Amino acid sequence: MTAEPHPQAVELLARSHRLGADPRNTNYAGGNTSAKGTAIDPVTGQDTELMWVKGSGGDLGTLRATGLAALRLDRLRALVDVYPGVDREDEMVAAFDYCLHGKGGAAPSIDTAMHALVGAAHVDHLHPDSGIALACSADGEALTKECFGDRVAWVPWRRPGFQLGLDIAAVRDANPQAIGCVLGGHGITAWGATSQECERNSLDIISTAAEFLDRRGRSEPFGPVLAGYEPLPPEERRARAAALAPVLRAVASADRPQIGHFSDSEAVLDFLSRTEHPRLAALGTSCPDHFLRTKVRPLVLDLPGDAPLDEAVRRLRQLHTEYREEYAAYYARHATPDSPPMRGADPAVVLVPGVGMFSYGKDKQTARVAGEFYLNAINVMRGAEAVSSYLPIEESEKFRIEYWELEEAKLRRMPPAQPLATRIALVTGAGSGIGRAIAHRLAAEGACVVVADINATSAAAVVEELGGADRAVAVPADVTSEEEIRAAFDAAVLAFGGVDLVVNNAGISISKPLLETTAADWDLQHAIMARGSFLASREAARIMIQQGLGGDIVYISSKNGVFAGPNNIAYGATKADQAHQVRLLAAELGEHGIRVNGINPDGVVQGSGIFAGGWGAQRAAVYGVSEENLGAFYAQRTLLKREVLPEHVANAVFALAGGDLSHTTGLHIPVDAGVAAAFLR
Repeated sequence: MTAEPHPQAVELLARSHRLGADPRNTNYAGGNTSAKGTAIDPVTGQDTELMWVKGSGGDLGTLRATGLAALRLDRLRALVDVYPGVDREDEMVAAFDYCLHGKGGAAPSIDTAMHALVGAAHVDHLHPDSGIALACSADGEALTKECFGDRVAWVPWRRPGFQLGLDIAAVRDANPQAIGCVLGGHGITAWGATSQECERNSLDIISTAAEFLDRRGRSEPFGPVLAGYEPLPPEERRARAAALAPVLRAVASADRPQIGHFSDSEAVLDFLSRTEHPRLAALGTSCPDHFLRTKVRPLVLDLPGDAPLDEAVRRLRQLHTEYREEYAAYYARHATPDSPPMRGADPAVVLVPGVGMFSYGKDKQTARVAGEFYLNAINVMRGAEAVSSYLPIEESEKFRIEYWELEEAKLRRMPPAQPLATRIALVTGAGSGIGRAIAHRLAAEGACVVVADINATSAAAVVEELGGADRAVAVPADVTSEEEIRAAFDAAVLAFGGVDLVVNNAGISISKPLLETTAADWDLQHAIMARGSFLASREAARIMIQQGLGGDIVYISSKNGVFAGPNNIAYGATKADQAHQVRLLAAELGEHGIRVNGINPDGVVQGSGIFAGGWGAQRAAVYGVSEENLGAFYAQRTLLKREVLPEHVANAVFALAGGDLSHTTGLHIPVDAGVAAAFLR
């Protein structure tokens, strides 16, 4: 049985959730909170002083009890006597493990010393935009004094660690009237005798700083509007973003594939429309949480939003080359023999005037959060430029944090990536049946999934099943329409940055004898399956070629594409069309690293939208069995005597796309439990 959290921990979690729920207080996964109290030592039976503190890698807004580290205060305070000095302060992180109380809980973070050594029962360390704006102003210390008087102290920049904890403790002891401090280049720390007082002090510092910046600041801190750099109209802006997205994903993925996120928020567009944005962007971000996710600076396109698309693409590729060279030089300037290897020289944030911001990461959440952090950085720049001038920490200090061995160790502790991590899949007909099963399997293996279906309600339901917008998005799509297919792929690249895997699954079937098959029956089935697959594959190939990352196109064809059965002329013919599209496109797209393969299912009755829509009743009548026994009938005519389910088709899609068949293209895989008449020859 799991022990109930200590009342102090429960109160700490509630405070953390309130603070973390408001982005004005801190960014995602930024900052930490703590509470001190007493608990019974199970060994001695005596009261012992403990501290509960948010552990490494957690997020305040979603923090759980398991995300707290519980440590003994007597041991933490004793570390002061063995502290070897700032040159060896990283050694203290390992010492925190010997201060833990009990089993379980999170690993203590680098900020543990800040909370332990400050002589207050409750401590909050946060990264509010208003506080960082003061912390990153050229005259931040004087502005802090002007804003708060002696209620809030100033602590000069120091990299997070044991020494910073000692610095803050000393400042609090020297300023007993203070409710907190501004940490130069970093953020704020507040304290209180009770949890309520600590939270009140944190919010007081944040709101007072924001009001000061508004009252004292200039009206146009980023300068006047730069002619030609105004935001494009919304519809034109989104179209331009969709056109650029595959190229920008190539820019961000030269070292390793990345997932993208697009934002055209008013704050981003205003920043990019102003004369000072090139200077400020070049200075980079400052708060450690910011540049760990955004890199030291973004890549900024130096053309207006309505520049010819070809010109913008050429310039982006030139700037990418320059960016990589500059980043390699930055690494060379500051690396020491024991520095971790350079992790990659591609930008994490790309800014396109008139259009918006593209951010990248190992998954959608990481990409989205990188964009959110750069928006925080824009807010910080605005505040600092309004009252002073923006002055981030030195480049050498940024490098010390970006290539910190403690950060490298955190990366090494990350679980291995899933097989389809960084892959973006678009599945047609994914609102039910085989398509839904494919969407579930691809998402379970780490892919971002675009659920395309003519039934928008069904598509949205599948997205909810998959976990929401960081895992999947729903797009309504009639695959017979060029416009809707293009819109679906535009939605995909705006949601995730690009497309790597397309599954042509949308289908319909009308079972009739030849003499009863109308031209409309023929045209409808060919429009959905033959034409629809062609349209989706053409759009996918365009994007994949621009990305330069290869890709997969998988056709869900049918046993009926190679097997001649009765009363099935329209369906069988269009499935044969799809089967030959596989061969034709495999031959054409191989030079771009795009693999095209097919899957031939048969007898997939359970969960099938086609069978539920009347096809099942028709086929049951043809074979002289009841509709509810159709699946069992199909199973008995196979070599394996097993019923084929949607999940079995999804397994085959993963087999093709999961990496083990990296040298396979032009293949059709039967998923029919063994139908000898449909063996490929």
